[in-house]
Amino acid sequence: MEMTTIDLTALETAINTGWILIGAALVFFMQAGFAMVETGFTRAKNAGNIIMKNLMDFCLGTPIFWFIGFGIMFGGSGKLIGGLDIFTDAGGDWATMIFQTVFCATAATIVSGAMAERTKFSAYCIYSMVISAVVYPISGHWIWGGGWLSQMGFHDFAGSTAVHMVGGVAAFIGAAILGPRIGKYDKDGKPRAIPGHSLTLGALGVFILWFCWFGFNGCSTVALTGGAAETSARVFVTTNLAAAVATVTVMCITWIRYKKPDVSMTLNGSLAGLVAITAGCDVVTPMGAALIGIIAGFVVVFGIEFIDKVVKVDDPVGAVGVHGLCGASGTILTGIFAYYTGNEVTKQGLIYGGGFKLLGIQILGVAAVIAWVTVTMIIVFTIIKKTIGLRVSPAEEIMGLDKPEHGLTSAYADFMPVVGVMGTAAGEATADAHEKVAAPAAAIPVTKVSSKADATMHKVVIIAKQSRFEALKNAMNAIGVTGMTLTNVAGCGVQKGAAEYYRGVPVDVQLLPKIKLELVVSKVPVDTVIDAARKALYTGHIGDGKIFVYDVADVVKVRTGEHGYDALQDEE
Repeated sequence: MEMTTIDLTALETAINTGWILIGAALVFFMQAGFAMVETGFTRAKNAGNIIMKNLMDFCLGTPIFWFIGFGIMFGGSGKLIGGLDIFTDAGGDWATMIFQTVFCATAATIVSGAMAERTKFSAYCIYSMVISAVVYPISGHWIWGGGWLSQMGFHDFAGSTAVHMVGGVAAFIGAAILGPRIGKYDKDGKPRAIPGHSLTLGALGVFILWFCWFGFNGCSTVALTGGAAETSARVFVTTNLAAAVATVTVMCITWIRYKKPDVSMTLNGSLAGLVAITAGCDVVTPMGAALIGIIAGFVVVFGIEFIDKVVKVDDPVGAVGVHGLCGASGTILTGIFAYYTGNEVTKQGLIYGGGFKLLGIQILGVAAVIAWVTVTMIIVFTIIKKTIGLRVSPAEEIMGLDKPEHGLTSAYADFMPVVGVMGTAAGEATADAHEKVAAPAAAIPVTKVSSKADATMHKVVIIAKQSRFEALKNAMNAIGVTGMTLTNVAGCGVQKGAAEYYRGVPVDVQLLPKIKLELVVSKVPVDTVIDAARKALYTGHIGDGKIFVYDVADVVKVRTGEHGYDALQDEE
């Protein structure tokens, strides 16, 4: 029987290639995470625009990086630039090509969040392509492609600087040149809170990004054999630990500063820890990762506040603080906490007695990349501003970018504020929905005069908490009122709603979710309706609601033509 020899080299290559491809898939899925974070942290009228930008920075960046970017980054070993390898085939190393493509797209997508809600879509497409073609590949070559920083020993394992800080610095320059959103600052320069429309989407995006970061960092070992699996496992641990500790740190800071743990800022804290640990996740210990997470928590909170209140650059999603400041901080902290090289203990970090050499190189690398991105993006944004224009008109911004930029009335067409009708009217609405042909004009009944022309009619409007709707509905049914119209609304009384902070900025007026119940009564005395409503809604706390009563001149039932009292008899 012929013996089959296992080609261990081929098996090793297959395992390592598979690991890279898994990482590429996870990093690609980060686009979904960024899309959800940016959409959730901005207003609903711009949701479609945000989604389109996150889609197109990947779809434009992919062919651009293939056309020229990959060659600039990896096409040679020059100190400043790799080379030109137009329409590259990456020397047949398809795994590396797709892995680097998705990293490039991540750097480009960071910019859209900081410039959200007021940037022209055409302008966005142009500067996103420039980032993928030139900006990211050149600094990426310095760090990962054998360039001058790499030759000096600069350490950025998975891209705190190469990816995140590049995107964060570009975002800062863009947001500064673009200017703040309308209404962001008052006449005295004091920032106003503009809350995002869905913390749920923002949280989903953060969890997606956290999950994908295990591929972003863990698979950057680009191997599982020869001890790389052990390194990957350690990277998973340090990545997760830094993110968790940063999240707890931000929660505690905001709890102390704002009197309540801030949800939006805490979500940013998770991303801050992930960004900061990305540079040194392979060389730090779990203790080092935890300390980096704590520092990142402070950096993101005070960094976002500084940018918003002192520098007065309007960054709707906190991209500059998360990716720019934490990317730089994490890279520098690698020079302090580096303990391993591969799986060997080398103690290069300052805190372990390794001296200032690595720390100095890390600081130099951060400064050089900041300078490169700042100069190039100022040029790019200025050219765009002077030619096709960078910002939409004030009217378009107020309307929201979905309509003028994409012809989209709403990204939530089926989820507009609910208007419901209950009782007999609801039954009529259901029946009408099934009628295929409208009644001819001649079939419309003649108007009928009310049998009780002198009957008084009142419209009662009740504003109450959403949680009290069932009790209120049951109370109305119990006294014989079944016809009512319900609307989900948002509002507040003279107390201006509950005190709230959004990213450390007090919200002037907080509109709380409410229900508005409207009904018109005649047979049932209006005082009976008021008493029943008060009993159903009363808790004794601010926000129980209000009841408004109006005189009604007439009511006409469309189906029968009845007026006044008779028109209401199957409604009450």
